[in-house]
Amino acid sequence: MTTVAGERLDRWERRLERLMAGVPYLLLAISTTLSWLTGDTSWAHRLVTLGLATLAAAWIWVMTARRAGWTSNGTMMAGYVTGLVVLIAVLSTRGVWFAGFFAFTGYLHSWQYLKGRWRFAGVTATAAISITAYSGGLPEATPSSILTYLFFVAAIVAVVSLFSFLGEVTNERSAERKRMVTRLEEAMRENAGLHAQLLIQAREAGVLDERQRMAGEIHDTLAQGLTGIITQLQAAVHATEAGENPAEWRRHIDNATRLARESLAEARRSVHAVGPGPLESAQLPDALAEVAAEWSGLNAVRADLTTTGTVRPMHPEVEVTLLRTAQEALANVAKHARANRVGLTLSYMEDLVTLDVRDDGAGFDPERVRDGGGFGLTSMSRRVSRLAGTLEIESEPGGGTAISASVPAIPRETPRV
Repeated sequence: MTTVAGERLDRWERRLERLMAGVPYLLLAISTTLSWLTGDTSWAHRLVTLGLATLAAAWIWVMTARRAGWTSNGTMMAGYVTGLVVLIAVLSTRGVWFAGFFAFTGYLHSWQYLKGRWRFAGVTATAAISITAYSGGLPEATPSSILTYLFFVAAIVAVVSLFSFLGEVTNERSAERKRMVTRLEEAMRENAGLHAQLLIQAREAGVLDERQRMAGEIHDTLAQGLTGIITQLQAAVHATEAGENPAEWRRHIDNATRLARESLAEARRSVHAVGPGPLESAQLPDALAEVAAEWSGLNAVRADLTTTGTVRPMHPEVEVTLLRTAQEALANVAKHARANRVGLTLSYMEDLVTLDVRDDGAGFDPERVRDGGGFGLTSMSRRVSRLAGTLEIESEPGGGTAISASVPAIPRETPRV
């Protein structure tokens, strides 16, 4: 947006342009009036002077009105200034006031409409006419008279050229300022458009990220919980059909009920973006040990946790990502691996925290899984990538599976007191 000061300067410049356009007519009117009052009082002389002044005014008006069409035509500009200088010379013979006032128009328009050395030619011709009119004619043919004449002409040319040049510099700076303001306004409009576009993209990215977060949380809580409930209910049905001890049937029912409650609580936590329950009152190694022990009890598969390095509190996002990765990896073992043993290793290093989950199960072809795209592995990869970490999977049919998640060791911020 244009500033108030800039708008005020623009108004002043427009007023100055209108004023400069009216200066020639004002000077011509002043010269004509003074010539009538102090010159030859005969009506013939006055009418001729008035006619020449009218002709000069018409010449200026017609030619300057058409300047937009011929400012690039050097011949037309030179013709206009030549005609103007001739009219100044003729009017100066009718009265010295024209040489004193109206001649200023010759200086102004010579510099405005001519280019290069022709400017100095127009200014010099106008100055020579003015000095001649003031002197009452050409100088005498003596060195002193000629030198004096040339000195005054040169002085007028120098002064007029200096002030005209300064005015030209000022005009150029004003034009440059206008160009800069125009470019700035265009840049501001472009930036406003980019800002709006970035806001839209950020909003879309936020929506997509939240959808992915909710999808991952639903998968890690509801989906895994429902899978566990179905497994326990199926085990209860098998126990009933096999006529096993009712206590065994009751144990599976209790496990399914507990999983349902835990899944409901985790779903509520996910909706409100609250951290997992095991991390609320325990450090990450203890939470992983609790998850592994619970999983081992439900699936009758041994799961051991080993911790290396110096245990220290990590940023909540780091701990949540590793815990969810462990839960998903164990859920995959339960569903697909038919393993007899699972090992979890949590390693604290200087710049990284890694979690390795290994099993001795059936294994699989990682390339086929990548092409097929299981959501569990995709969810793990997204979680780890969100923290600029890496997820590596090593497996082969009949050779077990190893999943390794590495994330930056971002420490937990300590609250200020």
